[in-house]
Amino acid sequence: MNIEDLRAYCLGLKGVTEDVKWDNDLCLLVGGKMFCVTNLEGESRISFKVPEGDYGEISTLTGIIPAPYMARNKWVQVQAWDRFADAEWEFYVKQSYELVKAKLTKKLQKEIDSE
Repeated sequence: MNIEDLRAYCLGLKGVTEDVKWDNDLCLLVGGKMFCVTNLEGESRISFKVPEGDYGEISTLTGIIPAPYMARNKWVQVQAWDRFADAEWEFYVKQSYELVKAKLTKKLQKEIDSE
């Protein structure tokens, strides 16, 4: 997977929008809340939310660290695109999407689901 594949996959999920923040980070959002962030230039770094119960294990795997500024919210940062196969990327990104979406208001969740 690469940044364009990630972007296409995420934009195919219901209610997803994108924004560039901090001058260089592509942020993918559901209901206005970030669920995946990657840098547009320089070294590849991809951050996303993981379930609280999995955070300790995932954040210590080779090539994965607690996400700077977001670790307290159970986000991890993957240091390179080749860390996962495409199916694994899709699993983790979709999981992050679902975790963030679940925290939205019920009304907003229904709006997204009806798209």
